[in-house]
Amino acid sequence: MLKTIFFGTPETAVPFLRELAARSEVLAVVSQPDKPAGRGLAVAPTPVKTAALALGLKVLQPAKPSEIAGELGGLGADLAVVVAYGRLLKPEVLSATRLGFLNAHFSLLPRYRGAAPVQWSLARGESRTGVTLFWLDEGLDTGPIQSSAALPIAEDDDAGTLLAKLTQAGVGLLGAALADLEAGRVVRRPQEGAASLAPLIEREDALLDLSRPAAEVHDRVRAFRLWPRARLERDGRRLLVLKTALPGPQDPLGTGAPGRLLRVERGRGILVECGSCSRLWFLVVQPEGKRQLNAADFSNGLRSAVGDFLSF
Repeated sequence: MLKTIFFGTPETAVPFLRELAARSEVLAVVSQPDKPAGRGLAVAPTPVKTAALALGLKVLQPAKPSEIAGELGGLGADLAVVVAYGRLLKPEVLSATRLGFLNAHFSLLPRYRGAAPVQWSLARGESRTGVTLFWLDEGLDTGPIQSSAALPIAEDDDAGTLLAKLTQAGVGLLGAALADLEAGRVVRRPQEGAASLAPLIEREDALLDLSRPAAEVHDRVRAFRLWPRARLERDGRRLLVLKTALPGPQDPLGTGAPGRLLRVERGRGILVECGSCSRLWFLVVQPEGKRQLNAADFSNGLRSAVGDFLSF
C-alpha cells in the first residue's frame, strides 16, 4: 500500500481525502490555517481538517508549507496528493516524496491553468471541460499529466453543479491512478496544445452588461453563482441575478433596446432584452439586502410591465 500525504483546504477536497484514506496509508494531512468564519467571525477549522480529524489522521497547518518541508521529507511518503490547497509549493516541499506531488485540477490542461478553472470555463461559454491529474513542478499548472477525464458542460450547469460533477469524476480518476501507481504504472505525459489562464476572480468580473449578447450574460450568471454572484448596478443600487435561462423559439423577439422587458410570466420569470436583439429569462433575483425572489414576483412588486425597462 502506498504511503501518502494529502494537501487540501475546502469542501471540494474532502471527497479526494476520503478516497485517498481508503486506498493508501495517509501519513499526514496539510491544510491552510484555521480562519474566522460566519457572522460571529469565530475561528473555524477548514473542511479538510475536520474530515481528517474524523478519520483519525495527523493534521499540519503551517503558515507556509516550506516551514514543514523537513518534517514532510522525514515521513518517507511515496506520494503526495494535492486538491485545492491554496498555495504554491516550492521545490523543497515538492522533493519530499518518492514519486512526487499529484495535483487534481478541474480543467483539461493546458486549458484554464490557474485558480478558477470551473468559473472561467463557464464564463467563456465552453461546452466541454474535465479533470486532470498532473505532477506538480515549479510552474503554474505546467507539469506532466498522469491521467485526465473529459466532461460535457450542460446549458443549465452553474459553478456549483459543474464543480460537483468534476469532483465526482476526479475522485474516480484518483482511485484509478492510485491503483496504477501502486502497480508501478507512472505516467508523465507532457501537456500538449494551446494554454489558457483562469485567474483569481475579482468582484468586477461578475458585473453584468445587458448590452452584451444574452448567451454571454447567461454564462456570467452561471459562472459566478457561488461567488461573487452576478449582479446589475445602477445609481448605487445592486440587483443580484442568481439564475437565468436562454429563451425558446416561441418567446418574443428583441427590439434593439437592451434592458427592456419583453415578457413577465408568473411562476417563471421575466424575459429581458440583451444586446443584438437577443433575450434572456431572468428566473431568480435578489435585491440588495433582501431575500431572493422569483423574477416575475420581483418585477410585479415594482409594477413593471412589458415594454418598461428593467428597474430595481
